[in-house]
Amino acid sequence: MAVRFMPADSVEARENQLIDAAVNLAEKQLLEGTASPSVITHYLRLASGKERLEREKLERENELLRAKAEAYESNRRTEELYSQAIQAMKSYSGFDEPEIYDVYED
Repeated sequence: MAVRFMPADSVEARENQLIDAAVNLAEKQLLEGTASPSVITHYLRLASGKERLEREKLERENELLRAKAEAYESNRRTEELYSQAIQAMKSYSGFDEPEIYDVYED
């Protein structure tokens, strides 16, 4: 009997459905002893300590990239706020940007 999925809302959701189905099938094959050598090897690699460390390293690198992106965006907003504050102080104190006049008239 084939498993039917609810329609996915996005491509990512559909991919997740298919991944779940593939993992379920692999589990069934492993339990029944009908799994191919490549399926067995795949899950043996996942179980290794090295694979876990590599996955953890990738997760940490992703966290670092997200933190750097957030810091960059925060810095950009701070610079923008400083610029606006300086402009406001100049206008409040009467020191608006000087107008440049052409002293040479034809």
